[in-house]
Amino acid sequence: MSTAAGGRLEQQHETGDTMPSPAPSPTESVTGPPSPRRTLKLTERESLDLLRSVTLGRVVFTQHALPAIRPVNHIVDEEAVIIRSHLGAAIVSHSAVRGGAVVAYEAEDLDPVEHVGWSVIVTGTARLVTEPAAITRYRKLLRPWVEPEMDQVISIQVEMISGIRLVDGRRQD
Repeated sequence: MSTAAGGRLEQQHETGDTMPSPAPSPTESVTGPPSPRRTLKLTERESLDLLRSVTLGRVVFTQHALPAIRPVNHIVDEEAVIIRSHLGAAIVSHSAVRGGAVVAYEAEDLDPVEHVGWSVIVTGTARLVTEPAAITRYRKLLRPWVEPEMDQVISIQVEMISGIRLVDGRRQD
């Protein structure tokens, strides 16, 4: 084998021709493809507990009749996902509408190397929190990690929740 331009190795074939070795696909490691994965359905309780175990997720809402996604940090309070945002944010104007707005919220903990972990998706109604005591409480519990000032508190009431765990297909759980 010799090194070709670009640092890829050439292989000598039976015909005597040399051909570049194919680059490994993104799902293959140097030692070969990963083993198959299985998905296990999580209960609503397991899903909610896992959601409580992380602080970062994505809220999915409609903006100009198209889907929009924003990364946000959160807390879970009883059966509601609490996020904070700023007054000019599209999610704030949607959740301030009478009756709120239907949104999705997703969080996960997935290992990028082993391809195992979990994912939880919540569907519910986002409403702007207006009660002064609740706003004060949530502002103390949930510190935003981005600028500008996140002066609005939004509660996403869990109406549907589903979760999956990705496990190594060879393991017997």
